[in-house]
Amino acid sequence: MKPALLGRMHDEARSIFHHALQASSIAAAFERRFPSSFPFAAYEQIYAVAVGKAALPMLEALCTRMPRTLDAGICCAPVLPSARQRGVEYYTGGHPLPNEDSFASATAVLRLLRQMSERDFVFFLISGGGSAMFELPLDPRISLEETRALYRALVGSGATIAEINTVRKHFSAVKGGRLAAAAGNAGRFSLLLSDVAPRYLDALASGPTLPDSSTVAECREIVDRYHLRERFTPSVRAFFDDPGLPETPALREAPVEILLSSDDLIDAAREMAQSLGYEVVIDNSCDDWDYADAARYLLQRFQQLRRDHPKLCLLSGGEVTVRLGREHGAGGRNQQFALACALALAGPASPLVVLSAGSDGIDGTSDAAGAIADPTTVGRAQAMGMDAASALARFDAYPLFTALGDALITGPTHNNLRDLRILLSN
Repeated sequence: MKPALLGRMHDEARSIFHHALQASSIAAAFERRFPSSFPFAAYEQIYAVAVGKAALPMLEALCTRMPRTLDAGICCAPVLPSARQRGVEYYTGGHPLPNEDSFASATAVLRLLRQMSERDFVFFLISGGGSAMFELPLDPRISLEETRALYRALVGSGATIAEINTVRKHFSAVKGGRLAAAAGNAGRFSLLLSDVAPRYLDALASGPTLPDSSTVAECREIVDRYHLRERFTPSVRAFFDDPGLPETPALREAPVEILLSSDDLIDAAREMAQSLGYEVVIDNSCDDWDYADAARYLLQRFQQLRRDHPKLCLLSGGEVTVRLGREHGAGGRNQQFALACALALAGPASPLVVLSAGSDGIDGTSDAAGAIADPTTVGRAQAMGMDAASALARFDAYPLFTALGDALITGPTHNNLRDLRILLSN
């Protein structure tokens, strides 16, 4: 296997991923999809609530489209902005676990919404990551530390994101449509940057402003199926066992616009791959699968396709799942997927490169977006004294890929359109 060829394929996989990120511009999405004739003059007060990993650029894009200044707003984002919008309160919410600002921002938003009337209007700017970053238990007696323990149990359970967010919606005072309900008769418009499958749109940030399709019964079934009760604190266990646990509210209709989704990310990746001369196939069927099952499936599908198309790019969007033990190392679902592929490919084989990364620039407990693997990954790691199989078992892929120079570091992108998997052969 020629090292120069593998090196070029690594570079091309990276360029496809980076092009997809750059092409998925939030500002451009607002230009395309924000109503050009919005009736700003019909309302006395205009507010904005921005929540999630893309809260800052979404709020900035909204403000550039408005003919008047916001009367007030609240923004809960991963970091504080270098320049603030006038009248906006800023919070730095925690992810993947809530923090004090997660609670404080939710409290502030509920206070703001509950004083609105039909003469007011609120833009809800919602993006992925909002579930953890913006949180407040429905039962005010449940503490932040108990909530963080709930999130740890959910994230490591192996449940899909839709299932995790079903539980969160029934736990929270600001999810499952409860944020929109708090706005009463005020006008509202939800602008979404989606990191969930289209069929689960109300799972985005656990659906704070959308009608909830799930029920209390479904929530409890998920808790039982993933044996979560024993991992909950007593107060959280009592909350979910309460026979009076309410359903999420019914909502009156209000406009919703999906600004960007993983389809935009994949379309941009396809364009770049085609420009590099690859035959492109898109297969999103392993969305929400266990990472190991997804790795086996995509590698098998790839090998079948490349018989007819030697220079092939297989693109796969969505997210895979991991089930963490109580003790685990550093990494995330993308690096775990890439390492599983590396082990399956190990040995003398034709050139094949696998990239898996998150569009938010963060993978699990690491500062990498993901990683790149090829048939030489395991051998190169072994030459450096590292055991790839052991790293996979410990969910500790990040140190291995970092040592090899194959961790994909972008820094936070302030966007969130799910994950992208790129398989290349040449």
